[in-house]
Amino acid sequence: MTGGLLIKVCGLTSEDNLRRVEALPEVDLTGFVRYAPSPRYAASPPPSSTGRPLRVGVYVDERRDAILSDAERYGLGCAQLHGDEPPSLCQALRLRGLKVIKALPVATEDDLAYTLLYRDSCDYLLFDTKCAGHGGSGRQFRWDILRRYEGPTPFLLSGGIGPDDAEALAAFRHPLLAGVDLNSRFETRPGEKDAELLRAFLRTLTHLIINPKKR
Repeated sequence: MTGGLLIKVCGLTSEDNLRRVEALPEVDLTGFVRYAPSPRYAASPPPSSTGRPLRVGVYVDERRDAILSDAERYGLGCAQLHGDEPPSLCQALRLRGLKVIKALPVATEDDLAYTLLYRDSCDYLLFDTKCAGHGGSGRQFRWDILRRYEGPTPFLLSGGIGPDDAEALAAFRHPLLAGVDLNSRFETRPGEKDAELLRAFLRTLTHLIINPKKR
């Protein structure tokens, strides 16, 4: 955790890279894309031996049984849903012991209306940049849109967050901001994260949050 924010690093594909990312003390969640069309598809996520960071499976309109099978096989503790999954699926997964993150694409304030559908069915929302695919665009949306979000579900901020965004993140305020999701802009290639770049960014972010008067 960094300055009270959960840190999720998503789109990991290799075991060696995963171990380097998991060694960063600030990282709370690691994500594995279980959607075959994605360039960051993880065909066989390595099993977890410690349970930390929490492993997250990322899905697009996947069947409940397939998600639960993945959770058991790969030691996943959370499902992140990027498709048109209904609240009933979120609730069913939570009843089986998984935490649930529901991703919602954002371009305008009108998109926040969809948050009402999931207010009682998931642990976190994830606000991502609206794009033609299902995330991973590497582009940011206007974070000030989220000032119109009034909850009650806490959220993760996603969408094109990169190494130069530490100051903007430290300055962003919302009572329901729970964490950030880091992906494509910390890569050397799709699915391979630069662990040292992540380390430097997270240290800078921590410093800026803890020492706001020095920004």
